[in-house]
Amino acid sequence: MPVRVLARRWRGCSRAKAFVSRLRTRNREAWRALHRDRARAFACNATDPDEVERLFGLVEREIGTPDLVVYNATERARGAFTDLVAADVEQANRPSAPSGGFLVAQQAVKRMLPNKLGAILFTGASASVKGYAQSAPFAMGKFALRGLAQSMARELSPQGIHVAHFVIDGGIRSKARAEPGDRPDSMLDPDAIALSYWSVLQQPRSAWTWELELRPWVEKF
Repeated sequence: MPVRVLARRWRGCSRAKAFVSRLRTRNREAWRALHRDRARAFACNATDPDEVERLFGLVEREIGTPDLVVYNATERARGAFTDLVAADVEQANRPSAPSGGFLVAQQAVKRMLPNKLGAILFTGASASVKGYAQSAPFAMGKFALRGLAQSMARELSPQGIHVAHFVIDGGIRSKARAEPGDRPDSMLDPDAIALSYWSVLQQPRSAWTWELELRPWVEKF
């Protein structure tokens, strides 16, 4: 889900001041749009421990200690199982729990624990709970990210940190990917997804959820 959607939905929220992405290298217009939405934008390779640590230090110095982190980085490698190249599989998995998800979450938790306050929201996919044919690398990464979120939730919830994982089960509507005219609302609306993230963030600690599944009303599951 594009970070700009969250920036637009959470405009004015004191907890959402900085957004991090690789947008600058692949979509300069989207990067500029973040600035128009009055959000601070940073670039970081989430799979590099040093870059992640520097990023959190920079955000602390320029904005303040983060008490909300939304993690959405992902890569894919598709193909018949016997044709997959080990190096490609490793690269596709790095943004998920084995590397990126863990690195970002660990830096966030280190800063949230002293105040016993914070929220870390992970974006998953259908592949978080279902491994599809010719998509083994994506399932590996997303299953791992879900496991990371579940483990963190069990350990950190009693310490005041809300950890939640979102299963985005369906195609997401965009300018480049519109739903058929005879099937209204058959794709996920990015703004509706952002609203669900916001709703989870607002949950009182007496009724926290660690996982939420989102899908269009006609999606099979």
